[in-house]
Amino acid sequence: MKQANKTVVIEYSANWPIVFESLQKVYEKFLKGLIKDIHHVGSTAVPGLAAKPVIDIDLVIENSDLLDQVILKLENLGYTYEGDLGIEHRWAFKRTSDKTPLDGSNNIWPKHNLYCCTRDSVSLRNHLQFRNYLRKNPEKVTEYSELKKKLALQHPFDIDFYTEHKTPFITKILKETGFDNGELEAITEQNRKNFRVK
Repeated sequence: MKQANKTVVIEYSANWPIVFESLQKVYEKFLKGLIKDIHHVGSTAVPGLAAKPVIDIDLVIENSDLLDQVILKLENLGYTYEGDLGIEHRWAFKRTSDKTPLDGSNNIWPKHNLYCCTRDSVSLRNHLQFRNYLRKNPEKVTEYSELKKKLALQHPFDIDFYTEHKTPFITKILKETGFDNGELEAITEQNRKNFRVK
């Protein structure tokens, strides 16, 4: 039986936004005309926040009609399309090697998760509003950092436990930023079923 990956949460690194900016330039070059925006999301996008050292990136498209073209471009860059993983209007892409994206530089790229979302998707709004709230509330950054470090230490090989027990913190903030109960229930269920081992 395959050993589960260990959940490791480390202190914030000022290198994370630099990694994002380097990747952003690649996507801007190779997906020009297809994407409307590129966002650094997740915990590595919040200054001072402890996180798993994996950059989360959302590519934004106007509508799902453009998805097939995006898939083709990303496959040429070395990503494998994984579908929506149960989250509407958000599609995941997996790296095929440490050199993905294959932009001709032969770089070994840091770990990152790549998603494509429509600009009106709940998933994108979730990512941006949670990120922006934390950027404006340093006391919540401290609280969330401590929670994540504690959960990772309690059950380091149980990503389900880690995800489930940080979700209430996330949904409480999302409720403050205007998400309704139906959207919050859907996010809770998605986090339960569609975690990704990073």
